[in-house]
Parts: sequence; C-alpha cells; structure tokens
Amino acid sequence: MKTLRKNGGLLLLALPGIVVLFIFQYVPLYGLLLPFKDYRYDLGILNSPWTGFDNFTYLFNGNSLQRALRNTLSYNFVFIVLGTSISVFVALLFRELGRGGVKVYQTVLFIPYFISWVVAGFAFRALLDMDYGVLNQVLGWFGQEPIMWYNEAKYWPFILIVAAVWKGLGYSAVIYYAALMGIDSEYYEAAKIDGASRFRQAISISVPMIAPIIIMLVILNIGKIFYSDFGLFYNVTLNSSQLYPTTDVIDTFVYRSLIDMGDLGMASAAGFFQSIVGFVLVLLTNYIVRKVNSDNALF
Repeated sequence: MKTLRKNGGLLLLALPGIVVLFIFQYVPLYGLLLPFKDYRYDLGILNSPWTGFDNFTYLFNGNSLQRALRNTLSYNFVFIVLGTSISVFVALLFRELGRGGVKVYQTVLFIPYFISWVVAGFAFRALLDMDYGVLNQVLGWFGQEPIMWYNEAKYWPFILIVAAVWKGLGYSAVIYYAALMGIDSEYYEAAKIDGASRFRQAISISVPMIAPIIIMLVILNIGKIFYSDFGLFYNVTLNSSQLYPTTDVIDTFVYRSLIDMGDLGMASAAGFFQSIVGFVLVLLTNYIVRKVNSDNALF
C-alpha cells in the first residue's frame, strides 16, 4: 500500500494506456479458438464446432501456401539483409555531412515512410503502365517494345525489393544515425591522431559501436519474417493474378482465403502459424546472439 500511495500519480497517468492495451491486446485473445473451429456466423466463435487441426491440415496441403511461404521467406530475408546494409551505409554518410545537409537528406528520405502503399501503388502504375507508363515511354525512345509489367512475373522480385527499400530506408537510417550521434567523439579524435582514414573509422568505431542497435532491430525483423507488408504486395502489384508466382505471400494468401472463400478458420490458422513461428524465431535468434555476445542480446 505504501508503494501504491507513493506511485499513485504515475499509475493514474499510465491507466488509460493500460486499459487500451488490455482491450485491444488481451480481450481479443479468445479469437485463438478460431484456428481450431469450423466457424459459423450464426453460432459464433464459442458455439461453432471444433475441427481440431483440420484447418492446419488443409492449409499446408495446398501448393498455393507453399509458394506463398517460399516467397515470404525469400523476400523478407533480402529485405533484412539489404535494408539493414543500405540503412547503415546511409547513416554513415549522414555522419559525414554537415548538420544542415543532414536535415535536408533526412527529410527527403523520410517522406516515403509516410506515404501510403495505396498512393505508392498509383505512383508505380504511372511508371509501369503498359500504354502511358514512364518506363515504357523511355523504352520507346530507344526503339524497344513496351513491356506488360503487370503480366510478367519475372520482373517483380526486383521491383518489390526496390519499393520496400525506398519506403523504409529513411526510417531505418534515422535510427542508425541517432545511434551514431551517441558515440563519444573522443574515439574518432584518437583514431585521427593515429592516422585512421574515415573508412577505417567507420569500420573500426562506428559499426561496432552501433552493433547492439543493429542486432536488436534484426532480431525484431526476424520475428516478423513470416509476415509481409500487405500493402506492398497487394497495392503495388495491383493484385494481378498473373504475378502470383513471384508476388504471392502469406498475407495476400490469407486475404484471398478470407475474401474469396470466406474460410475464416483457415485464415486464422495461417495467422496463428505466423505468430507462433515468429515467436520461436525471436527466442532462437536471441539465444544464439546471447551465446555469442550476451551484451548484444535483446533479453
């Protein structure tokens, strides 16, 4: 009671956030029953018949999910490796610029993060449209035939990677730049006295000092490796069925299962699978990092 009276004011300040967290994060947990039921709207979740693991069996027997699973893992692996590398590189470039220049470039790179994928989808359509797209007009100047971008699946791995890096680069670079600004300048002064070049300073000081931040963000991204940015894979591709071999991911597969077939049980089973595997991957990755260097572990 003494502790409660002492911290009562802080508790009252936190109470609205606690209530919101409880309502939106814990109350919906009863929905975990859905993957194990044959959901019927007239009966509701609790009264719908149990199906055991039938939803999971049906989910994993289809070739479509295997394709979506392969695409999801492949894209996310590239996003993590390439996105992290480019973001760290850009943050290192920011450090070499004056403060005025940094603000300009930060603003330019950060703007795409706030652009909706719906808007970005229209922007990419302006580039890729068969008849009026900018890229096809450029190809026409060189005497090349126009490409039906939304019918050719082979081009889209590159397009999606460019789109994902373009949208997330500014946000990640700002995080790494903020971490770089927290490094004591005496390290760099000592390195200059020893004759270290800027490249050597970046490799020997900057990157090792922000390694904990890099590892933390990578671990969190690995936990979401079975999730995909639905807006990227749905809006940018215009949900073209001819692109599914290279653009169909778990989230778009679940969306079609729910919208086209109305199979809420299977869609919930896919979401449950994503959550469990993501949780296990976070634990496993953190365990490996803790074994290598406990100081860089997330927990």
